[in-house]
Amino acid sequence: MIKEEPLLDVGIFSGIELTFSFPEPYKLSENDKPDKTYKGTFNVAFHDGLINFEGRDLNVIEFEPVNPGNSSFELFNVKIGIDFHWERTEKQAFEGNLKFIVEGDKLTAINRIPLESYLTSVISSEMSAKASEELLKAHAVISRSWLLSQLQQKGKNIVKNSGFIESEMERIKWYDREDHSNFDVCADDHCQRYQGITRASTEKVRIAIKATRGQVLCFEEEICDARFSKCCGGILEEFQNCWENSPKPYLVGLYDNKSGKVNQENSSASDLPDFSNEGNVRAWILGNPPAFCDTKDKKILEQVLNNYDQETTDFYRWKVYYSNEEISQLVKQRSGIDFGEIQELIPIERGVSGRLVKLKIVGSKKSLIIGKELEIRRTLSHSHLYSSAFIVEKKPEGFTLHGAGWGHGVGLCQIGAAVMGEKGYNYKEILSHYYPDTKLSNLYK
Repeated sequence: MIKEEPLLDVGIFSGIELTFSFPEPYKLSENDKPDKTYKGTFNVAFHDGLINFEGRDLNVIEFEPVNPGNSSFELFNVKIGIDFHWERTEKQAFEGNLKFIVEGDKLTAINRIPLESYLTSVISSEMSAKASEELLKAHAVISRSWLLSQLQQKGKNIVKNSGFIESEMERIKWYDREDHSNFDVCADDHCQRYQGITRASTEKVRIAIKATRGQVLCFEEEICDARFSKCCGGILEEFQNCWENSPKPYLVGLYDNKSGKVNQENSSASDLPDFSNEGNVRAWILGNPPAFCDTKDKKILEQVLNNYDQETTDFYRWKVYYSNEEISQLVKQRSGIDFGEIQELIPIERGVSGRLVKLKIVGSKKSLIIGKELEIRRTLSHSHLYSSAFIVEKKPEGFTLHGAGWGHGVGLCQIGAAVMGEKGYNYKEILSHYYPDTKLSNLYK
């Protein structure tokens, strides 16, 4: 187990030429005069396999603040939300050290920062700093747990982080976080959303980080791979239905309500609908089942959703329409396969939350089963469909998808957890609800 707070290398973004600035003085860690400092705006550029900075070609460059407690740096044109519907570029500010390395034919900017400082940004980046104190504590624990779990497994290759099975009949892909060779974690949603000190942090965030310092979720002495998504849609999904076929006992299907049961008085926690029956799926998605994450309370949603996340207005239940021509062009563009005119979208296999694990696309030229959930979402959207928990309404002119939830639905449901916090649940109760049979452990003080 880890005994001291780790120092992290966070990969921010890459490019052939990168622009940055130092509002306060920084200095080079090596390869410079001891009294040489830098303040203002600078550029580094890829040149013959090296980093060109002020006429010098170097293998690695690392800047550190002259006054560590009162300095930050800025990076320009950082791309965030890569491949998602909110993708954009912005200027971002960070504390700690700034490092540049060569990766292939590009340069990568890396922020070197202590873990707890990193988490302060993650909590403010993954959700609004307006969130309740108990929600912030819960998210601090799961963000810390997820990261340390990934770092402990790094290089062990116990399981593949992604999979690809293809035949004449099906194309099954799943995507998970790949180990980064040259840094610990990236700054985008691929790992955890990290935007330095760009998103305004509050005293509540700092209190939540301090109150849970070093705390992680554990299952049988192992740090939990604590997944989370924006909105489960009413039922939590199981790990193996989204990623590799290695079930995790604490990432299971449960109702997102007070008892984790469909009927809070008379049913067992395992009493989930039989979603192999499409009639049950239709009733679930078109119905209005009780769930923590079923809320339109703007005050609660602002706790979880940053400004660009709030561009999405529907998430618990949503609807998307494609004309026959639109969906045929979309599927061809996104899959690289010419199905011809799309005639049917047929559910083949669903997870415990109703999310599609396998979907059969029937076209005038070709038919193919695709999966898992993220591959389905990518194929049926120009970015990512909100989730793969949907039913298909086919009419002569096109297809309407009626769906539930936002994201994979595994582990903590951020909107549901925000509602729990408003209802008076403490962070330990929130974690116990979303990660059954786990316990809290302190790794370091």
